[in-house]
Amino acid sequence: VQLQAYGGGLVQAGGSLRLSCAASGITFSSYHMGWFRQAPGKEREFVAAISRNGVTTYYADSMKGRLAISRANNKNTVYLQMNSLKPEDTAVYYCGATRGLSMRDLEGYLFWGQGTQVTVSS
Repeated sequence: VQLQAYGGGLVQAGGSLRLSCAASGITFSSYHMGWFRQAPGKEREFVAAISRNGVTTYYADSMKGRLAISRANNKNTVYLQMNSLKPEDTAVYYCGATRGLSMRDLEGYLFWGQGTQVTVSS
């Protein structure tokens, strides 16, 4: 199983980034997908999640209104569009796959990608 996250980088405050996560080795359409982030010295926290059929989405309150999660099951890929980025959004962003009902809970995720660094300068 491999989840390959990419699309991170350095962006100025107010800018946008689109993260992607390509999955292989799993039946992608059978898994809900989520994005989490981890800043230095902090715990990994929930960012966004999308149900396996793409109908239901969840967002962290701290980033609500600035995010859009989507998926393309025919491409085994989940996306995270991030707008109006702030310096406090700087972190490593991880994608994960879960079959659990609570997509906000980190503990339910079975597989993780390696992470992609997002740095927002002020």
